Amino acid sequence: MDMYAIKVEDSTLAEGNNPSAGPVYRSIYAKDGLMELPSGIDSPWEFFSGSVKRYPQEKMLGHRQVIDGKAGPYVWRTYEEVYDIATKIGSAIRKHGVKTGDRCGIYGYNCPEWVIAMEACNSQGICYVPLYDSLGPNAVEFIICHAEISIAFVQESKIPSVLFCLPKCVAHLKTIVSFGAVTNGQKREAENCGVSCFSWEEFASSVNEKHNLPAKHKDDICTIMYTSGTTGDPKGVILTNRAVIAEVMNTEHLLLETDKVVSKDDSYFSFLPLAHIFDQIMEDYCIYKGASIGYWRGDIRYLMEDIQELKPTIFCGVPRVYDRIYAGINQKISAGGVLTKILFQYAYDHKLRNLKRGMKQDEASAFFDKLIFSKISQGLGGRVRLMISGAAPLPRHIEEFMRVTSCSVLVQGYGLTESCGGCFTSIANVFPMMGTVGSPVTTIEARLVSVPEMGYDALSDTPRGEICLRGTTLFSGYHKRTDLTSEVLKDGWFHTGDIGEWQPNGAMKIIDRKKNIFKLSQGEYVAVEILESAYMQCPLVTSVWVYGNSFESFLVSVVVPERKSLEDWAAANNLIGSFEELCKSPKARKYVLDELNSTGRKQELKGFEMLKAIYLEPVPFSIEKDLITPTFKLKRPHLLKYYKDCIDELYQEGKGAKA
Repeated sequence: MDMYAIKVEDSTLAEGNNPSAGPVYRSIYAKDGLMELPSGIDSPWEFFSGSVKRYPQEKMLGHRQVIDGKAGPYVWRTYEEVYDIATKIGSAIRKHGVKTGDRCGIYGYNCPEWVIAMEACNSQGICYVPLYDSLGPNAVEFIICHAEISIAFVQESKIPSVLFCLPKCVAHLKTIVSFGAVTNGQKREAENCGVSCFSWEEFASSVNEKHNLPAKHKDDICTIMYTSGTTGDPKGVILTNRAVIAEVMNTEHLLLETDKVVSKDDSYFSFLPLAHIFDQIMEDYCIYKGASIGYWRGDIRYLMEDIQELKPTIFCGVPRVYDRIYAGINQKISAGGVLTKILFQYAYDHKLRNLKRGMKQDEASAFFDKLIFSKISQGLGGRVRLMISGAAPLPRHIEEFMRVTSCSVLVQGYGLTESCGGCFTSIANVFPMMGTVGSPVTTIEARLVSVPEMGYDALSDTPRGEICLRGTTLFSGYHKRTDLTSEVLKDGWFHTGDIGEWQPNGAMKIIDRKKNIFKLSQGEYVAVEILESAYMQCPLVTSVWVYGNSFESFLVSVVVPERKSLEDWAAANNLIGSFEELCKSPKARKYVLDELNSTGRKQELKGFEMLKAIYLEPVPFSIEKDLITPTFKLKRPHLLKYYKDCIDELYQEGKGAKA
C-alpha cells in the first residue's frame, strides 16, 4: 500500500499530567522539510498585483445583473479594472484616517465588492475583519467593538442592521461604505451618531490622487477571522500574511504533485461564505493563478441556476450541498423507469470496480461517462473538473456517489480557521482515501495525543487521539484572548479538539470531537457525534441531534425528517394530514424511531447508544434561530435551551416505555 505520510519524530510516553503522544508525521510531498515560502511574495497583495501584470485583460470577477427580476448573463471586470478600483478604494480608506495595521470590517454575502474591499485593505496593509453575515446584529456589534473596527464595507441590504447597533459601536467605527447605494435617511441616521456613510461610487471618487502602497511584511496581520464557535462569544483568529501565503502555495504545490494546477482558463463558483477561511483561500489561490471567479446571487433558490449559467471548472461545497445534489439526482433516476435504473446501476458498478482497481476518474469508464454520467455533470454546468468538500465530514455513500458519477475529481479536506484552512486533504484519484480527510498538507506536521478519559490511545495498533498540528499555516492566537490561546497552543502544538485515527496509508479519519462526550447515569461514555453520523445514514432524516446526560440512563433525539420520504410512507399507510401534522403523529414517530434504531444496529451501535424516544421537528435547524453555526455544526447548548421542554417530555415518555 502507498504511504502518504512519513514519520519524522518518535512517539513520547505519558509523563505526569501529560498523556502519551504518537509519532510526528509529515506529507510524503514534504519529506525533506515543510514547504518553503517563495521570495518576493510578502502579502496576498502580491498574488493579486502579480496576476494584474501577467493577465491584465483576463476576466477576474463576475456577477449576474438582475433587471426586472430577471438575471442576465455574467458581467465581468478584468484584473486591470479590479486593480484600478481596489487601489482607489485603498487610497480613500487611508484618506479617511485609517492607518496601516488598523482594522476594516467587511459585511455581506459573496460578491465582487467584497473581494475589491479585501484587496483594497491588502494594498494598504490594513487588517480586514469579516463581519458575520449569518450570526445576526449582536455578533456584528460584538466583532466591531472587540476588533476596534474603524471603517466597514457593508452590503446594501445589511446597512439597516449596522445602523441598528451603531450607537453601541461609535467608540471606534467612524465610516460606513455601502457595496451599492445609501439613502439620505441612512446617511442622516449615521451622521447623528457621528459616523460618515457613503455609497460605493461616492467613496471611490472621494480621492483624487492614489496613496502610495506601503511595504508589506510576512509577519503583519492579514486578517482577524471570527469563528462562530459552538459556545460563548465568537473568537477572533489572528492570521498573518505568512499563514495565508503558505496555505495558498500549499494548494498549488499539492495540485502540481497530484492532479492539475489552476490556470487562467479555470473558472471558480463563489457561494461558500467569504467570511470563512475555506472559500477565502480558494479565491486567493484563483486570483494568484489568474482564474476567473463568478459569484452567486446570494439566494439559495437560484444556486443551481447560477452554477449552470457560469459553467465553472472548480466547485467547493460542504456536505449539505453535496447531499442536495445527491438527493436530486437519485430522485431523477427513481422517476426514470426500470430500464433507466438498471442501466444506471450497471454503469455505476462498472466504474466503481475500476476506481477500486486504482484507475483514474477520467479513465475508469470513458464510455459510461459519455453515455450516462455526463448528463449528471450537466447539473453543475458540465465543465467541473475539481470538486472539494470541507467544513464537515462527507458521508461515505455521498462521497462514493460523487466520485463515480460527477465526471470530476473529488477531494475531501479537513481544516480549521486556526490552521488557515486545509491541514489535511485527500489526494486526487487515490480511491482508498475515501471516508478519510487524507494526509497532512505540506505546511504542517501532525501527531495524535492520547485522550485516556475517552479511551483513545495514540500508541495502540490503531492509533487514535486528539489531532495536534504545528507548522507555517497556524494562527498566531485569539485576538485579546490569551487565556483561550494558551488552552489550545501548547509547546508549539495546536490542539484541535478533534479526535482522529491514522489509517495504514497515512490518511487521517476524523472520528469524534473531544468535548462532545458525556457519561450516562450507568457510567457509559457516549461520543455523541459518532452516533449522529451513524443515524444520519438513515434516508428518512436530514438532521439528527442526540441528547443525553449523566442523570439519565438512555438517549433521546430531536430529528428533522426527510419530507418526501415521510409523506410517501404516510400515503402508503393511509395517514392523512400536513407535514407538520405527520410529525406529531405517534405512528410516524414510532416508524422513524424504529428505522433509526434499525440503522443504528446495522452500524453496530451498542444497546445504550440506541434512541429511546424522538421528537420530529418539521422545521430544519437554522442559523437564524442560533441552533447551528454557519458551517452547519450543531450548537448543543442552544439546542438544549430551545428544546428543553421537549427533551423533558421525551425522558418522561422514554421512562414510560421502559416501565
